[in-house]
Amino acid sequence: MSHTYTKSHFHVIFSTKERRKTITKEIQPRLWAYMNGICRNHNIIPVAIGGIADHAHALIHLPATLSLSKAMLALKSNSSRWMSEHARGFSWPEGYGAFSVSVSVLPAVTRYIQNQEEHHKKISFEDEFLALLKKHGIEYDPKYVFG
Repeated sequence: MSHTYTKSHFHVIFSTKERRKTITKEIQPRLWAYMNGICRNHNIIPVAIGGIADHAHALIHLPATLSLSKAMLALKSNSSRWMSEHARGFSWPEGYGAFSVSVSVLPAVTRYIQNQEEHHKKISFEDEFLALLKKHGIEYDPKYVFG
């Protein structure tokens, strides 16, 4: 076969440093738009990007030529640099959660990301993240999940 065909979607989640609420409602639309631009500049297809004051979600499609770790480095480092110019004391810590997503559930994950504010009236970021780890069968040590 002379060509490579892939379809790799990931739902990635990462919090602000110490889960500080540094992504204000006023800056969120600009940050999500900036992150969309970062994705496009790195040949990552952004399906949905959003979040709330203390964390971000991105549903992305990666090209065959880009690893998840390199995609996350580009997304987090560039958005951190931009946010540092617009929000005092902002940074992303190391690490993230990444979960593979089937094409059949892309609409549901997209809605989930778009409705973060409503979703987090019922569940904390910490409980949400732990639930996703459990749902995807990822083993973890509770001492190290949130630093």
